[in-house]
Amino acid sequence: MNRPLPFDPIARAAGLWEDRIGPAGTMAAVTGVMRVQQIIQSAVDGALKPHGLTFARYEALVLLTFARNARLPMRVMGERLQLHPTSVTNIVDRLERDGLVKRVPHPTDRRTTLVEITDDGRSRRESATAAVTGIDFGLTGLTERQVGQLTDLLTKVRKSAGDFTE
Repeated sequence: MNRPLPFDPIARAAGLWEDRIGPAGTMAAVTGVMRVQQIIQSAVDGALKPHGLTFARYEALVLLTFARNARLPMRVMGERLQLHPTSVTNIVDRLERDGLVKRVPHPTDRRTTLVEITDDGRSRRESATAAVTGIDFGLTGLTERQVGQLTDLLTKVRKSAGDFTE
């Protein structure tokens, strides 16, 4: 979007919803979350593109960086990233093609393939991290306290939806 609108279209839609359909609180909240997701995704994609990464590939590199030995089974990557195995395979294929990860056999389980971050992957993750943190992951306009409150609220929604149990 090139120019800001002179009004909040979500607030206007909520008013119309309230008049014609009924309570608009949840509709306005969900529509706002969806719009903010678009804003954040655009900002993060823009920050990661010069590094040749999507957010999914960036997340995979971060996950491997957090791993004790900088390697994880593909199944574990899928669980932690909450992705279907096919999606993990596609992400790893692309990262491997770019020389950022490599597949290695598991030392004790021949059925398992590990994904290990390479030195180039570490370097790319570092520069990409500087890019996304430099724009606050696209989440602008909030204080540190408000970011914490937003995180808490979104965590409650995720937990209620069965995203995790603890």
